[in-house]
Amino acid sequence: MKNILLVAAALTMIAAGAPSAATAKGAPPTAEQKAQFSAECLKNSGGNTTLCTCKTEQAMKLIDSDFMKIVLATMKGQTLPVEQSKPYAIYISNSNKVCAPGM
Repeated sequence: MKNILLVAAALTMIAAGAPSAATAKGAPPTAEQKAQFSAECLKNSGGNTTLCTCKTEQAMKLIDSDFMKIVLATMKGQTLPVEQSKPYAIYISNSNKVCAPGM
């Protein structure tokens, strides 16, 4: 259900003319964060290596190390902080544009 709500939020923001990219303002994600992201993606996607390779590369381009902590937490089932809903939806939308067109 949470994923459906996030996708709906992302689509709503796209339709409303939300900013085109999540802004990476701080340090880039670390190699450890990249590895964690890839592992969580593979776990959550049922082992879809094509999708997860793309999603991992996009995450490294779209978000910074601090935001990666939030993304990893949500991938592990933690609740997304309300104040991060918009940036998270933008990140998901931009990532899906490349890795899962039509979502």
